[in-house]
Amino acid sequence: MDTANQLASGGTFQVLKLPLGFIRVLEWLFAIFAFATCGGYTGQLRVSVDCMEKASSNLSIGIDFGYPFRLHQVSFEAPACEATRRERVFLIGDYSSSAEFFVTIAVFAFLYSLVATVVYVFFLNKYREISRAPLIDFTVTVVFSFMWLVSSSAWAKALSDVKLATDPDEVQLLIPACKIQTNKCGSVHGARWSGVNTSVAFGFLNFVLWAGNIWFVFKETGWHKGASRLAGGASEKQAGTFNQQPYNQGSFEQSGSYSSQGQPSEYSEVGGPTSYSNQM
Repeated sequence: MDTANQLASGGTFQVLKLPLGFIRVLEWLFAIFAFATCGGYTGQLRVSVDCMEKASSNLSIGIDFGYPFRLHQVSFEAPACEATRRERVFLIGDYSSSAEFFVTIAVFAFLYSLVATVVYVFFLNKYREISRAPLIDFTVTVVFSFMWLVSSSAWAKALSDVKLATDPDEVQLLIPACKIQTNKCGSVHGARWSGVNTSVAFGFLNFVLWAGNIWFVFKETGWHKGASRLAGGASEKQAGTFNQQPYNQGSFEQSGSYSSQGQPSEYSEVGGPTSYSNQM
């Protein structure tokens, strides 16, 4: 049965049991997880600076960072190992473009999939009656599929760079006091990445959902229905061709090969002279 017929016979909320509606629900749920795990991330790392003058040491320097990962704006104070003087040190890198792009796509995808679900549930008849509605839905679905792939790939690369830039061993190299051999620097602990790693996973999972839903949305468009009608018409013509008689039976009966008595016509012609010779 065609998807449109299934929707028509199913009722209002029955559309959520079909792939067209069910995948839309998953899309806006997974979009929430994607931008929440990325946009709500905060991390902290700690390093230690053990100066030759113990009074100047700081063995637990906390460095906080998070979304949108403008690391060049993140600073912390580190001992200069010269009396009580402190130096302000900045991290390196700006990865806000990839992070904000990913979150933006997630937010707009959530809004669109939510609106589409409402339309399927409450305005399904109008959705099917207006020919442009399924076409717009199909086009937007294709665009979001592509954007999810691009944004997830960009964010995965940016996250890898963020992890490298915030590695405690790399951060130590930014502290001037750590470049002096008489001072000892070390890492207390690094940032936890489980939450933000999940955002990348949800990004690619959203791509799979949107790409998979392309087919189900396409089945609602006039393009698919027109192709189905053409295929049905071709099948009917082919069936009509096979139903025709393979030969004309009437023409065979009127060919003159047999006379009305069922004997060959030439036999009568030959039989005439034979009967005359017997009379002689």
